[in-house]
Amino acid sequence: MAIRTTNSGLAATFSVQSRRSFLKRASLLVAGANASALLAWTAPDSFAADDTFPVAQTTYGKIRGINLGGIKTFRGVRYGATTAGKHRFQPPKKPESWTGLKDAIGYGEICPQLPSDPRSEYVQMIEWDQHSNSGMGEDCLHLNVWTPALKDGVKRPVLFSIHGGGYATGSGNGLGYSGEPLARFGNVVVVTVTHRLGPLGYLHLEDLGGPEWSKSGVAGMLDLVAALEWVRDNIENFGGDPNCVMIYGQSGGGAKTSTLLGMPGAKGLFQRAAVQSGASMISRTREQGTRSAERLLAALHIRKNNLAELQNVPWEKILAVPAGDGLGGGYTPVADGAAVLANAWTPTAPAVSADIPMMIGTTLEDAAMRMGTHIDETQLKSWAEKTFDKNSAKVLSVYHEVYPRASPFQIQARILTDRGQRRAASTMAERKAALGKAPAYLYVWAWPSPGFGGKFGAVHGADVGLSFHNARQIISGNTPEAHKMADTLASVWVAFAKSGNPNCQQIPQWPAFTLERRETMIFDITSRVENDPASATRLLWNELGGTSPGERRPS
Repeated sequence: MAIRTTNSGLAATFSVQSRRSFLKRASLLVAGANASALLAWTAPDSFAADDTFPVAQTTYGKIRGINLGGIKTFRGVRYGATTAGKHRFQPPKKPESWTGLKDAIGYGEICPQLPSDPRSEYVQMIEWDQHSNSGMGEDCLHLNVWTPALKDGVKRPVLFSIHGGGYATGSGNGLGYSGEPLARFGNVVVVTVTHRLGPLGYLHLEDLGGPEWSKSGVAGMLDLVAALEWVRDNIENFGGDPNCVMIYGQSGGGAKTSTLLGMPGAKGLFQRAAVQSGASMISRTREQGTRSAERLLAALHIRKNNLAELQNVPWEKILAVPAGDGLGGGYTPVADGAAVLANAWTPTAPAVSADIPMMIGTTLEDAAMRMGTHIDETQLKSWAEKTFDKNSAKVLSVYHEVYPRASPFQIQARILTDRGQRRAASTMAERKAALGKAPAYLYVWAWPSPGFGGKFGAVHGADVGLSFHNARQIISGNTPEAHKMADTLASVWVAFAKSGNPNCQQIPQWPAFTLERRETMIFDITSRVENDPASATRLLWNELGGTSPGERRPS
């Protein structure tokens, strides 16, 4: 087998002497591997180079991907032009067309962002230190596609994943967001996306510089709309159905999904939605966005009448300026009343997406990601007294009664989760159900992560990889139980993507959420439906009041 490579270092032409010769040489490359590993290289009788490096047509030109054991994979596919220079802080522009083949084998660069510390056990669990491996820069409007077949007449559901990391970090690249196992498992098309983040995606300049900067505070969300438009215009060539698109995301991806549900410009681009530990119901105001912009301008010594100078500042210097708060990295979408509706989820669910079925959920110990490893009962009591003052005894009494076998660490994690993200998820389900149109399905992920000896419990992100039918990460543990949970959750995801109803053979009957019964799926080794689970904790936080993170305005 002779291989000639192009200047890009990727295989361009193959001379295959025979199928037998190819397989023999392939076996030498993987000597020592077990037989199952070789199955990925077992070619059909009509094996040809095109099977290994498939070519797909897009509206801008042809792209060449790679075949991963039968799943056609296209990475780093451009859906927008560079956002650098004069395009910084502007709405996304369409990419220029090209002739010939453009390689789509490796991931594209990600939006500039601050790195995560790989010494953190939680960072290791979710591999959040791996995103920058493909490089970073402002030419970052790329997406990735995994599909069982190209333009074969089958209209497969499309699962469009939006990565987490708040509005400041992350990407759709890497093992945790690989669509290969889900595409194979469910015979679906999977898309992940990279878009603008932090100040490059959400710096509100309009009220300082005028209409020229009118979309700077929502640029990152407009990127996602542009990516969905690419799906609408191209996904049929990748074996997908542009009229059967499910958007979903965890944490920051859930917040972005929440926001897309309140964007008129996104209407019609998706038909289902799922929010995992990221319910968000209120956006930054124009005034708050302006204050953030003023802080950045002052730190960079740029006058308000010279905003164009911001487009020439190296992005490293922009990222070096403290954001001013800890929510979303200090920059989140600004509700401009046009691209992003003001208070789309408050006090009611957005009418613009009333016809979109939803799944909404949290993990049981979502907040454990921010906690220390272990505390004892004395430390729990001391923390509760500092946090809840005169209500501390009541809070601990309720939780000990509801969870009599939980450790102090679990109690603390569940308290923080329930008064925060779980309360937000419940409120979102309530408001969606109150519209009386498309259903909402509420869940709690209770299966604990086995990572690092199980110390984190059912922590934030425990359901992410498993929704991709991926049990290989540390957070999943690659155990028989993990593979069972991957089968369960991926089956639910595929069923919901196909029909807007998550019910399938892997779970008991899951009714839509109602205000009267508050039906909730509890995902565990033996999944079950409970009406208003742990109701005493919900009533406790309703009584004590306060605003959940989903409704707290970023400062």
